[in-house]
Amino acid sequence: MPANTQAKELSREQDDVFARAVIYGLSRPRKTLPCRYFYDARGSDLFERITELAEYYPTRTEAGILAAHAGDMTDSLSTGGVLVEFGSGSSRKTELLLDELPDGAAYVPIDVSPDALVQAQARLSLRFPGLDILPVVGDFSELSRLPGGLAARPKLGFFPGSTIGNLTPAMASRLLMRFKSLLSAGGRLIIGIDLKKDTTILERAYNDGAGVTRDFNLNLLARINREIEPVFDLSAFAHAAHYNAREGRIEMHLVSLRDQSFAIRGHRFAMRVGETIHTENSYKYSIPQFQALAGCSGWRPVRVWTDPDNQFSVHELA
Repeated sequence: MPANTQAKELSREQDDVFARAVIYGLSRPRKTLPCRYFYDARGSDLFERITELAEYYPTRTEAGILAAHAGDMTDSLSTGGVLVEFGSGSSRKTELLLDELPDGAAYVPIDVSPDALVQAQARLSLRFPGLDILPVVGDFSELSRLPGGLAARPKLGFFPGSTIGNLTPAMASRLLMRFKSLLSAGGRLIIGIDLKKDTTILERAYNDGAGVTRDFNLNLLARINREIEPVFDLSAFAHAAHYNAREGRIEMHLVSLRDQSFAIRGHRFAMRVGETIHTENSYKYSIPQFQALAGCSGWRPVRVWTDPDNQFSVHELA
């Protein structure tokens, strides 16, 4: 089959998966959309802008922790070891750890976006010419093994950004178990976790004054319009984010501003004014809470690093 035909077939399959996920989520009694679909090109650009906002503390706070303690975080990795990053994206934060890797180390970035991996590899190869970079295209939550030849090498996993906070605790536990299996006996994991804090700080981070997070949330509907069917009037929805203290999480929603109906691939949906589409969770943990979750998932908490204001934490698990 010609390469362009294969690309078209893959694109069609991805569109079908996206459409099925959207139809399933909107068919539920409380409508939802999977947060993994935030990150098309437009969504990724908007998220990069979010990370630069004054209100959004997680990215810069975690980067400060990594910059201050990268040497400690990588000191368990011996010569010939492998740094494995789950959901590597642009690999920007990772450079702080790569600077501290021992001679002969390799870097295995895992991401669903081939373009992101190609761009990151090109940039990193220039900065770290002696580094062996072995990119893996795929969903790390479904990965069953790492590339051949890595099985016997010591491994350090890296999962920054408190991305695990998008999962329910039960789902997070299953993912931690998968990481344990992928990194094999003796493997360690460095993972970023956003901490519980004053509700005002949390809610401000997801309701910025410039409206970038609003645009990021609404882009999920715009992506459906672009890639599946043009069915949503974006002016009929508002962004809302609040902290659910009982669940310990920030929730993002799209709120219907009027009674409305729409159809996607023959499936009809109706929304009442005030009804919401739940688009994302971001769970926050105390340090003991996350260490307990890690312990129940087969990991042993080793060290934890925080910023001076105790807003964010980076954990070492073994």
